[in-house]
Amino acid sequence: MKKLFSEFNIKNVKMKNRICIPPMVVGFSNDGSVIPENVERYKKLAQGGAGLIIQEATCVNIDGKLSEKQLGIWADDQIEGLKKIVDAVHEENCPIFIQIHHAGVVGISENPLCPSDYEYKNLTKTVVGHEMTIEDIKCIQNDFIEAARRAYKAGYDGVELHGCHGYLICQFFNKRVNKRTDEYGTNPEKFVIEILDGIRKITPKEFVVGIRLGGFEPTIEDGVHYAKVLERNGIDFLDISYGFGSEQEMNVPEGYKYSNAVYAAERIKEEVSVPVFAVNGIYSAETAEEIVRERDVDMVDIGRGALINPNWANDAKESKDTGKCLSCAKCMWFGQSKVCAGKVIFDRNNEI
Repeated sequence: MKKLFSEFNIKNVKMKNRICIPPMVVGFSNDGSVIPENVERYKKLAQGGAGLIIQEATCVNIDGKLSEKQLGIWADDQIEGLKKIVDAVHEENCPIFIQIHHAGVVGISENPLCPSDYEYKNLTKTVVGHEMTIEDIKCIQNDFIEAARRAYKAGYDGVELHGCHGYLICQFFNKRVNKRTDEYGTNPEKFVIEILDGIRKITPKEFVVGIRLGGFEPTIEDGVHYAKVLERNGIDFLDISYGFGSEQEMNVPEGYKYSNAVYAAERIKEEVSVPVFAVNGIYSAETAEEIVRERDVDMVDIGRGALINPNWANDAKESKDTGKCLSCAKCMWFGQSKVCAGKVIFDRNNEI
């Protein structure tokens, strides 16, 4: 585990190992504000020994939420609560970034925005997103910039722009969703580059700004292209995951050992010099070590493992049982944490 537990820096942010707890929305809040359960959750994760925590998708605009119970960063009066999370994590000697987010057409808004008119079919209904005007674009860009200002004021070590999993930035990147004919369609990265530039103008140079980027947007070639463009425009790290779910092509070599998302991270790392994070299907410490050592990525995201066992990193370092995600068809942790089969088994096996 030498590579996995080696130190790593992004700018001035020092991480004691290559393990990141990625953003996972858990749904505690009723009005977007931080409540004690949020603080306690992140404190416990920080105690678990990871090198970095990225806070769950936190919405920049009340109309851009992905769920009713999502945390928010759209108002200055939310800073005080967010600072409580930061302080709790920093007390455990762990850095924390916050993922800032707007859902666009895949959210819960009754009148959702989208780069172009787009019909999105979710599990229960069909939603039509209406094409954003230039005024809409500028307003949402400003929401992201203001969210970053609040994040810096609350004490976060950096922000991660949510640019994958079908959400608004992802919708701009994907040419099958974004069919605009203006500069935000012919150069879709312009939307996020202007956000990045705006954040740089109002935060110190040591403040970290990265992005969670879809590796297949819609193809791996597109993902590589956007990664290289963002590197040229000063992005600090690339956290690679999946793109717009129904509009992506995942052409991965037959027999590839790891997940499609890890393949995308590996391919992108071959083309950029900024730090690259890999995610998905990394359930054991041995797999995590192999990926950072053999695939040359810089960090690994341990999500489900940390849901089952917040002490995952400490246990991995001590060669203890870290627990096992059972890959249930529907993750039973979210909203029903007491019935997660993997967590129940782990807790039972580790009772003292």
